[in-house]
Amino acid sequence: ILHKFNLDKVYEGATDIDGDYFCVEDVDDGPGAFRCCLDVGLARTSTGAKVFAAMKGAVDGGLDIPHSDKRFPGYDNEEKSLDAEVHRKHIFGIHVADYMRSLQDEDEDAFKRQFSRFIKNGVGPDNIEAMYKKAHAAIRADPAHKPAPKKNVTKKRWNAKKIGLAARQEKIKQAKEEFLSQIEAQKE
Repeated sequence: ILHKFNLDKVYEGATDIDGDYFCVEDVDDGPGAFRCCLDVGLARTSTGAKVFAAMKGAVDGGLDIPHSDKRFPGYDNEEKSLDAEVHRKHIFGIHVADYMRSLQDEDEDAFKRQFSRFIKNGVGPDNIEAMYKKAHAAIRADPAHKPAPKKNVTKKRWNAKKIGLAARQEKIKQAKEEFLSQIEAQKE
């Protein structure tokens, strides 16, 4: 969206993803930052929820979204502070890698069942962080939205296809002829 309004060069966002609190500030000699408001809808607003991960990604991308760090993973209510290292581990999936390692050691079958897509794509616990860093770099290189290619899906018909008037009359004519030929055969 910043590219659409020519703000992507002015408001670059957080270039170093380290899990710290980041907030976009307006520049003095140009247009203001693009301000958004987070609408969570019916999503639960518990600490570490995915909606806050998406918001953190948008803020790091350069959007101005008013927020606090209280709902990020790593926030400690007692100390009233954010542990940036814990938050960074969640951003880069290191907590998933740790779980993969522990599950791989404990139960190989459960590991293969739960992480089958990771295994199929060649992603192991040691290269998850590199995968996320590569994704961040690719988004930074070209942040424009690319629509997914259209799938050519043939719809399945659940009812019989309608036939035209001429075909219906021909079908009736053939049925009549067949019926009349059966009657003639019975007479003989």
